[in-house]
Amino acid sequence: MGRGRPPTALGTWGTIRTTQVREGAYRARTRIRDKDGVTREVTATGTTKAAAERALREKLVDRATPSQQAITADTTVAELASLWLEYLRDEGRIEATTVNEYERVLTKVVIPELGGLRLREVTTSRLDLFLVRLRATSTSRQRKTKVVMGAMLGMAVRHDALAVNPVQQTSRIHREKSETRSLTLEDLSTVRAALRAWTAKQRPGPKASCDMADIIDLMLATGGRIGEVLALRWTDVEFDVTRPRLTINGTIKTEPGKGTYRKPSPKSDASVRTVVLPDFAIAVLRRRQAAQPENRIDAVFPTRNGTWQQVNNVERRWRQIRTDTGLDWVTPHTFRKTVATLISERVDAETASQQLGHSSPVITREFYISRPAIAPDVAHVLEELAEADPGDRPNTSGIGGE
Repeated sequence: MGRGRPPTALGTWGTIRTTQVREGAYRARTRIRDKDGVTREVTATGTTKAAAERALREKLVDRATPSQQAITADTTVAELASLWLEYLRDEGRIEATTVNEYERVLTKVVIPELGGLRLREVTTSRLDLFLVRLRATSTSRQRKTKVVMGAMLGMAVRHDALAVNPVQQTSRIHREKSETRSLTLEDLSTVRAALRAWTAKQRPGPKASCDMADIIDLMLATGGRIGEVLALRWTDVEFDVTRPRLTINGTIKTEPGKGTYRKPSPKSDASVRTVVLPDFAIAVLRRRQAAQPENRIDAVFPTRNGTWQQVNNVERRWRQIRTDTGLDWVTPHTFRKTVATLISERVDAETASQQLGHSSPVITREFYISRPAIAPDVAHVLEELAEADPGDRPNTSGIGGE
């Protein structure tokens, strides 16, 4: 008994048959075995027999397999953006604030330029030109846009709407590496003088508290991120032990429609850590505990209304404080870099990495530790390379020569 005719290969079609529907209108039809293995009829029309067959062949070449998936080669970039953001929010793996930032990049940068393109029209050359133009505006915006589009179009690849991700072959983004800068002791004296002046300054409304000075002291004492320090609770602080310490296990987030809240985990798993406190931080915390009334959220740094402080508000306050002080380059992250640099110099980069809650000391070395202007004094080590007897060395001074 014969095996019968072998099945048509996936993506191929049979004989094209064309009929005249009416005067000046022709319909071409054939059957194609789609990539899901199902054979379906496809038709196209034209004003002539040749035009109908040409339209049908174009349709067959560009054909996407019908499915329940919403993403095909005919999906627009704007539609894909909406589906991708919805997927990220439903999955819940990425921080809501990060998804909101992705949405901002897509809405402000990508969709106005590329939103109407169908995925079949999103070529590497077109994306490369788009990204190159962004460099004139901002390298940071260019880099963010490439990351967001790469991840979004990756979803189109997974749904077989694209064969390859066109972002992956675009030009490499050149990133100017800025020198890591940390505070000197003189800089810290200027910081504290600016804090005292700002606190004492007469202004309308309630008198300024010492919160900013205490927040900065805790950042310097722990190496914590500003959101981690603002998220500290009294239950995270241990005074009644041989070496008082605190545990960093949360951060502050602010989202539209949700407000400001404490997220019960910091940036990463490695960011959860317990740090031993120096004496100046213990003094700050004991003073605050004695003077501060209880608040329902148990916050070390609550607002006057007993709520969590917003990171943006504290950053804005710091920008006001540093005005006309020569500290324009100093951000809250600079205090974190200062901690990393000091620990690296006195101990090592591995210890600095653990203090900051990094997953690897490589990150700490590359982005957080300032390079000294003068290399360490190792002259006594190099002296070991002088193996020759000094008496055997040639006299090059010109003294005592013949």
